[in-house]
Amino acid sequence: MGVGEVGAGGAGEVDEADEGWVVRPVTGAATTKAYRCPGCDHLIELGTPHRVVWPVGALDDRRHWHTPCWARRHARPDRFRRGGRRG
Repeated sequence: MGVGEVGAGGAGEVDEADEGWVVRPVTGAATTKAYRCPGCDHLIELGTPHRVVWPVGALDDRRHWHTPCWARRHARPDRFRRGGRRG
């Protein structure tokens, strides 16, 4: 894995095995609000460590994932499509 340049969002790991996704870990202390995980459709509560993920070059498409949901995202490929829309 390499380092992706993401401008103001900081650097993340580029997951080359997953078609160029940037994956950035977020510590629980760094969270400022709750987010909805596209992997399980549950809230990521304030203070929960998780991942922020987006396609390389598409920072506006970033989504917040529970770390375990991101790790097993291929088990339910119908749950997430590029752009963050379920369907």
